Amino acid sequence: MHGGPSDRTTPIEALCPKCGPAYKGVATLRGHVDNREYEVLRCLACGFVLSSEVKGATENIHLLSDLPGHLTTELFASAKRMRLVAGNALFRAGDSGDDCYRIEDGLLKVTISHSGDERILAFVGRGDIVGELAMIDGLPRSASVVAVRDATLSCLSRTAFETFAKKHPELYKSLIVLLAKRLRGTDTVVAAGSFLSLKGQVARTILELAELFGQEVGSGRIVIRQKIRQNDLAAMAGVARENVTRILNDWQREKLVTRLSGYYCLENKAQLEHKVKL
Repeated sequence: MHGGPSDRTTPIEALCPKCGPAYKGVATLRGHVDNREYEVLRCLACGFVLSSEVKGATENIHLLSDLPGHLTTELFASAKRMRLVAGNALFRAGDSGDDCYRIEDGLLKVTISHSGDERILAFVGRGDIVGELAMIDGLPRSASVVAVRDATLSCLSRTAFETFAKKHPELYKSLIVLLAKRLRGTDTVVAAGSFLSLKGQVARTILELAELFGQEVGSGRIVIRQKIRQNDLAAMAGVARENVTRILNDWQREKLVTRLSGYYCLENKAQLEHKVKL
């Protein structure tokens, strides 16, 4: 693999399945080969490669999963790039919404608040879109979006979206599919809050995070490659933090979940899935 001048190595903390607690850090190497982006996650202590990925230049550049690639490219052709520093809000619930944003890099959380309590609806990362509903219907933002890590985004205005939609009316079919998926997701969240036990709600949340950010590291173990605080985990599950702490402590003793340097690792995914079904 021959890289170009854009190659860069970023030391990060992560769990090495070979070194275990004795790990000495992991390096992420990123660059481009033939206009394709690659990422290699390698342990600095033993050299073990946790993951290696080469992506097409247009991969994850999409508004909707059913939208053809050439339409997506045209849709975001005039989008403006912007940076968002960790801890800063992209927008708050109740704000007017004239733009939507595609996440190019970084991690954000979508939240709602009531009486000072925060509930995390989702974590969103590269390729995800936020803010499109308010941009389309013209109503205020229904949730807040805050950067968990420094992020790069592409901003698409309502004017640009409407101009594009007039030229490509097939976009509306994809919008209907997206809204149907969101409605199904809402039904799942409501059902989980109504019928699942506390352990079931925490297990469901960890499994969702593993689906979004999980990395297989051998022997059935899955590392969630984002640092998630217990406060955020509790807010996402809709469970009090002290209950989350107690449940995670129990699971660590049972060797269902481990945590090293802020990264959660699923040691027994099947057992966690069973807890969601209880």
